[in-house]
Amino acid sequence: MYELIQAKGSSYYIESPAKVGLVRLNDTEVCLIDSGSDKDAGRKVRQHLDANGWKLAAIYNNRASSMDADKEHTMEHLYEKAQQSAEFIRSHMTKRPKIAVVLGSGLGNLTADFTETEELPYRDIPNFPVSTVEGHKGALLAGKLGEKEVYALEGRFHFYEGYSMKEVCYPFYVLKLLGVEQVVLTNACGGINRSFAPGTLMLITDFINMMGTNPLIGPNDERFGPRFPDMTEPYSAELRDLAKRTADELGIAYQEGVYMGFMGPCYETAAEIRAFAGMGADAVGMSTVPETMVCNYMGMKVLAVSCITNMATGIQTVKHSHARVLEIANRAGDTMCRWLGAVIQKM
Repeated sequence: MYELIQAKGSSYYIESPAKVGLVRLNDTEVCLIDSGSDKDAGRKVRQHLDANGWKLAAIYNNRASSMDADKEHTMEHLYEKAQQSAEFIRSHMTKRPKIAVVLGSGLGNLTADFTETEELPYRDIPNFPVSTVEGHKGALLAGKLGEKEVYALEGRFHFYEGYSMKEVCYPFYVLKLLGVEQVVLTNACGGINRSFAPGTLMLITDFINMMGTNPLIGPNDERFGPRFPDMTEPYSAELRDLAKRTADELGIAYQEGVYMGFMGPCYETAAEIRAFAGMGADAVGMSTVPETMVCNYMGMKVLAVSCITNMATGIQTVKHSHARVLEIANRAGDTMCRWLGAVIQKM
């Protein structure tokens, strides 16, 4: 484990089992610690540095993460980091939306209907991760749909990209501090229910978490939400009813079903799909579930819609490809955007 620590003053020497070296980086003196596999030694060094005024600037543990290797379920100072991100967004955007929408793979067309659009690339927002998946633009937009002000996240973060669960859900902590009360999630996913076909739009009624972890594991900050949040109604019945009425008015066909969250990045096996079907899943994808849990934890109402871009392994007769996923998502995206655009204007 390597840690980069910025010096408060001049040269500093620490006696410890960990190897410590001083170097200069961009005219700033820094201390490099190599504690190897001895995490306890590294922890003692960090405590010693902190007590003597050194500032922890970054951690490198051979993956793209701000997580400490011995704290897999913690993002240190999460509330303060989210505040910093929120303050930056407020200072660079004039709108104050109460609604946010997350645009999944190939589903970014909704923002074409925005007016008075403002945009911030994720890379410019302090503490924000950056999207690495094709079909995810990686920008926060604020605009108007009719008379409704809306945030749009063009691109999300996935557990399979190497981010921690806290990082995957980080934007939602920021949105909460920005005053967002309702969140619309979209995704491109695989169909398990044999009555579905590529291009089907599915209104999510419930979820099954098969990701092997939970974004709420770790110390709880009551400023965000309770230690044991309720998941009786993860997807708001009120918003689902609104979505159904709106689809009927527009003549848009849809299905309802249960979404299963799968870790990825490989697609599921035929045996797994048979097991998931037996558990009651209608569709399977690699996102949405962690975000749903965090939004419910913080008291935000959630509406979610899936675009079925392929039938799952063992049901469809061809092999999977992300290019095909994007093709179908783009094709069905116009209908989804027309539907959700109308729903958002009524929220």
